Amino acid sequence: MSYRVKRSEFDDILSKLQEDYKIYAPTRKKDKGTFSDTDLVLYDRVSSLEEIDFNSKTKYSPKEVVFPITQTLFYFNGDEYIEAEDKGEKVLVFLRPCEVNAFKRLDKIFLENGPQEDIYYKRLREKVKFVVMECTEGFDSCFCVSMGTNETEDYSIFIKVSDEEVFCEIKDEKLTEVFADQESTDYTPEFIQENKQQVEVPALEDITTDLFDSEIWKEYSKRCIGCGRCNTVCPTCSCWTMQDISYQDNENIGERRRVWAGCHIDGYTEMAGGHDFRTTYGDRMRFKTLHKIYDFRKRFDIDMCVGCGRCEDVCPQYISFVGAIKKLNQAIKEEKNNG
Repeated sequence: MSYRVKRSEFDDILSKLQEDYKIYAPTRKKDKGTFSDTDLVLYDRVSSLEEIDFNSKTKYSPKEVVFPITQTLFYFNGDEYIEAEDKGEKVLVFLRPCEVNAFKRLDKIFLENGPQEDIYYKRLREKVKFVVMECTEGFDSCFCVSMGTNETEDYSIFIKVSDEEVFCEIKDEKLTEVFADQESTDYTPEFIQENKQQVEVPALEDITTDLFDSEIWKEYSKRCIGCGRCNTVCPTCSCWTMQDISYQDNENIGERRRVWAGCHIDGYTEMAGGHDFRTTYGDRMRFKTLHKIYDFRKRFDIDMCVGCGRCEDVCPQYISFVGAIKKLNQAIKEEKNNG
């Protein structure tokens, strides 16, 4: 069912939704950008349409909704422990098709990747519903069409905003009553069909072990500085470490936290005895690249990368992930030519 809503009336819709949901959406923070006189666009709670920035890409993805930067799993007191409280808050997230597809990748990692589901992820994920924002033009660094993540059917509401009106397609029957007083209309969601950036992902059978020591990775040992920005902004990077935090008054009492980690950051692959099996930045770039377009696809039949381009947006060394895939394609071609 589709509806046409006047912009001036959409805040009433949001007010009704807020009775049951926390609402997150892209917001613009004036003068909070990395450089002077620049803004920062990121996900935050909203209560009005004017707070939502429909025309800009957020610096960070919305994955924090289900995968918090720091998450307390349980509290301990000697031999006893108490699981952290589940607040049970339901969430509506305004996001783009590629980001919905990123959540699907996270679902596979946390819910399908092992013998048991990750309960801490699951109980947050079950409370999330998507409001997909129409995205027909994309941004300069996007390559979602190449990754097959430019479209999605997984949403409760699909929204298009014009100067005077808001068009909504409602799939979730539980939300239709909020639009009961609005005018029904014919509205068909549209998706971007071509990006400025395009890349061809190599076939699984073309990625051989001979490419493990390819010269292409050595370039990144010279360029990458291991800051981990690409890991932080990526909507599908999901590595984490554990921290046991003891309280100052009694070291036997404390809490265990799950905290974001990243494969590009020093110390990530350190093991007992001081062993470290990915010591160069080139090794780490190889791991990340092949994880995104080879390992994950071999296991789940889809690429891990969704083509949002955030890693390219934030890299201080201007390293392009699309460029890395193209270099890999060239290395594959040369390997075939050399027999």
